[in-house]
Amino acid sequence: MSGEAATSSAEERFKELGLEFPPSPKRTGNFLSAVRVGDLLFLSGQGSHDRLGKIGVDFDVDEGYQAAREAGLRSLALAKEELGSLDRVKRIVKILGFVNCEAGFDRNPQVLNGASDLMVEIFGDAGRHVRSAIGAIALPHDFAVEIEMVLQLEPDRS
Repeated sequence: MSGEAATSSAEERFKELGLEFPPSPKRTGNFLSAVRVGDLLFLSGQGSHDRLGKIGVDFDVDEGYQAAREAGLRSLALAKEELGSLDRVKRIVKILGFVNCEAGFDRNPQVLNGASDLMVEIFGDAGRHVRSAIGAIALPHDFAVEIEMVLQLEPDRS
């Protein structure tokens, strides 16, 4: 997981990895999907729509890793929708991750590596971020994983 992505744009790297953006979810509450403050973009929580249930009960850690990766893709889809291009992202600042699990499950960091590894694959060293990995007894819609992100943006060129 080196900074090899620095040699190509985030958009190019996304395509090279064969990734596809999932459809944007429909918002069901009185909140925004994304908010810009200065050069930061705050993204609302995104869940693993394809994996519903508890890690350690319904899914193993490897499947949880994939669920976190999916939640990361959904977050990047929101960013692209807001910005027009992932190339506007200067760096990933923070990921706050929640893992749907039973009490006593302690492998939350390994699960959330799915989202963290994805960011480094796409953004190289600019994808490295601070992170919290929290176990939760329940998540909305029974998502296996939910993450929210903070991104730093490149300066506007307009």
